[in-house]
Amino acid sequence: MLLFSYGTLQLEKVQLKLFGRLVETSEDALPGFTPTTVIIADPDVLSTSGTATHLAAIPSDDPGAAMPGKALHITAADLAEVDRYEGDAYRRIEVRLVSGRDAWVYVKA
Repeated sequence: MLLFSYGTLQLEKVQLKLFGRLVETSEDALPGFTPTTVIIADPDVLSTSGTATHLAAIPSDDPGAAMPGKALHITAADLAEVDRYEGDAYRRIEVRLVSGRDAWVYVKA
């Protein structure tokens, strides 16, 4: 399955902590969204990512908006790990990426 990432899930240290390996990625973009930031207080997430300020996707009024990022090729077990990592600041939705591929993405809750 595909998981679109525009932030910390692209980091090697985060992938190694969550998945125990680096995952295959490919460039893509999330149409219809724009970036904002959220402040993360969870000590486990802070330890994993190394930063309290994380990006979050919010819907955009601009019809040409698209957030760049990467499609991560993951398993269902990997997705469960990411659900725990993302916490209450995000919610997971299914989207169609600029490439036409369907993927999960975490957007601001």
